[in-house]
Amino acid sequence: MERGETSFVGLLSEPRRRRILDWIQEEGAARVRDLAQAFQVSEATIRQDLERLEAEGHITREHGGAFLNSVPAQVHAMALQHQENMEKKRKIGALAASLVADGETLILDAGSTTTEIGTRLTTKRDLTVITNALNIALTLGAVPGFAVHMPGGQFKAPTLSLSGDKAVEYFRNIFAGKLFLATAGVALDAGLTYPSFADLQLKEAMIKAAAHVILVADSSKINKSSFTRLGALEVIQTFITDDGISDTDAQAFERRGVKLLVAV
Repeated sequence: MERGETSFVGLLSEPRRRRILDWIQEEGAARVRDLAQAFQVSEATIRQDLERLEAEGHITREHGGAFLNSVPAQVHAMALQHQENMEKKRKIGALAASLVADGETLILDAGSTTTEIGTRLTTKRDLTVITNALNIALTLGAVPGFAVHMPGGQFKAPTLSLSGDKAVEYFRNIFAGKLFLATAGVALDAGLTYPSFADLQLKEAMIKAAAHVILVADSSKINKSSFTRLGALEVIQTFITDDGISDTDAQAFERRGVKLLVAV
């Protein structure tokens, strides 16, 4: 399966609706025609799926698409969409931050786990941080001696981040020692996967801009596949997760050449 290829064509209605909701929770909104093309079903079928998701209270339909109900309150509170497994994410954030030395240049991807890293970097000195996450930039931009840089691009409300072609071009012109990368799912066969197509090129550009790529993901994302594929495990060098990972999975990742760090 190539980068960006989906393995969810032909899904039954309920699994497809879950994937559609994942997509909208990532992007904040979606167009009927884009969903129909991605899932290779008719626009009428997608409209029926959106009607069901609206009836369940997740989204509000509008002409040609739908948007996530929680976005206005979430953006007003500067909160991220995904707040599950936060204790595990805090432990991962602490371990990841301990790998950062004073004076380093690093990239922080957007996401709830990378946000936990950012909050623990405020005791460091003289960091240069490049991030597409507005909430991380606000936290670290207030630290004396830090240089915080952001790309341009289109605002994505659920992740409080900037995305799009301008962001991709920005990351193609920089170099950093470390990248802390977020993911929706990580599996031995599927590699790194995400709920939608939008950020794949941006994450690719981040990976190419960094000397060392560190994936940060709690154990609930292991052996989970989302909608689109970024690449095989070979795109990362280190994987930081929590102690919910099984011994079998830990050994499997290490056999694939990934350095595994477990936060406890």
